[in-house]
Amino acid sequence: MTGVLAGRAAVVTGANQGLGLAIARAYVAAGADVLICARDAAKLAGALDELTQSAATGQKVLGETADVSNPADVTRLVARAHAEFPTVQILVNNAGVYGPLGSIEDVDWADWVRALEINLYGSVLLCRALLPHFRANRYGKIIQLSGGGATNPLPRITAYAASKAAIVRVAESIAEDVREYGIDVNSIAPGALNTRLLDEVLAAGPERVGQAFYSRSTRQKEEGGAPVARAAELAVFLGSAASDGISGKLLSAVWDPWSDLPEHREDLNSDVYTLRRVVPKDRGFGWGGD
Repeated sequence: MTGVLAGRAAVVTGANQGLGLAIARAYVAAGADVLICARDAAKLAGALDELTQSAATGQKVLGETADVSNPADVTRLVARAHAEFPTVQILVNNAGVYGPLGSIEDVDWADWVRALEINLYGSVLLCRALLPHFRANRYGKIIQLSGGGATNPLPRITAYAASKAAIVRVAESIAEDVREYGIDVNSIAPGALNTRLLDEVLAAGPERVGQAFYSRSTRQKEEGGAPVARAAELAVFLGSAASDGISGKLLSAVWDPWSDLPEHREDLNSDVYTLRRVVPKDRGFGWGGD
């Protein structure tokens, strides 16, 4: 995908480590100008130094310390993007946390709410800040990072699960609202990654996250998890012209044939790759109506 993002500028949140940094690396390699942000200034500086060293001559790689759940920080971040780049075409909402781990009645309520502020409200704040720019240019790409909580229950990780499901539905809804402006809004399910979030689960132990999830996470750690690079490649595809017109979808980086989607644009004008309710007939039961 070398050069497919040349001439484009992107804002990537939560990009000082893990998947966010992997996406920023892939964007720089694909030729994009990039503005990364994160709350940890020291880690952000290290990521910025790495990305700058790999950038081509004339390619802009910038960093801004910001908390995406803070409206003032978001305003400052987007103002920096507008000041530094002729135009911005891509927003990658990656910043996120697991939040409190444990039974819903035991976890700290403030921590539960804080997880939604970062994961959900933060992504919506960035969308609100950049959508007027995208509408004016009649073009834009919004990429939301979802996760297993969007499509499966996650007992004892309820704040994360709730926020990730909400992110997908918000993305689907915004996609319909802005379709006429040439703005594509999609969500990525990156797969089970071996990142700091997995380390948090293992550190919490089976008492807080449940034995089944802890055992699965232990196996994931040992086996290596899903490739981070694959999710980063999907983020590049969704930020490129190759994905123009593909919008309102939740795509699995690992399982879906996303690189072939341009060949199926007409079929995508349906509810494929969207959140939906499973009814009895979907499982072969003869009750429940049509």
